[in-house]
Amino acid sequence: MARRTTVTTDEPTEGPGSERAEGPTGERADEPVELTAAERSHLRRAVGLAAEALAAGDEPFGSVLVGADGRSLAEDRNRVHSLDDRTRHPEFALARWAVDHLSERERAAATVFTSGEHCPMCSAAHGWAGLGRIVYAHSTAQLTEWLAAWDAPASPVRPLAIEEVLPGVPVHGPVPDLTDELRELHRRFHQRRPRS
Repeated sequence: MARRTTVTTDEPTEGPGSERAEGPTGERADEPVELTAAERSHLRRAVGLAAEALAAGDEPFGSVLVGADGRSLAEDRNRVHSLDDRTRHPEFALARWAVDHLSERERAAATVFTSGEHCPMCSAAHGWAGLGRIVYAHSTAQLTEWLAAWDAPASPVRPLAIEEVLPGVPVHGPVPDLTDELRELHRRFHQRRPRS
């Protein structure tokens, strides 16, 4: 499995385009990637959208699509239960939006800030849309561990890291200081869902 980038915000960043150095095998080095204040704001908005999804009875996931200039272009939240459609993930919706509204070059320069790491479906949509960087607050591995601890139903698809589905796209996460907040949102969702 590919190594993960742990994002911290204690030190200044070299800029929004700064990337981690890769080792000889193509894996990322262990140094953390820093978020700028603006990037952190976009990620906080994604977490806020996850809370909005939970309040509407949906799974707590939210995502924000940000252009190369740092402007928020589009955002969405999970709508799986409210629309009774298992494909209504915010990352998938943003990939569709980007294809309809942005040029190929604009898509490649955009960043998706998301509360949770993309599932395989959303990773594939991200890749087919030609979107750029991904920054996520909690990982698929963390969510899988939480669900097992709560005896919650597992995902119907294999829980793969983004890099296993979408090689070559810069991926940064998880963000440790957001983990507890997101774990609590997921706990609340699964605590109130009826067992099937």
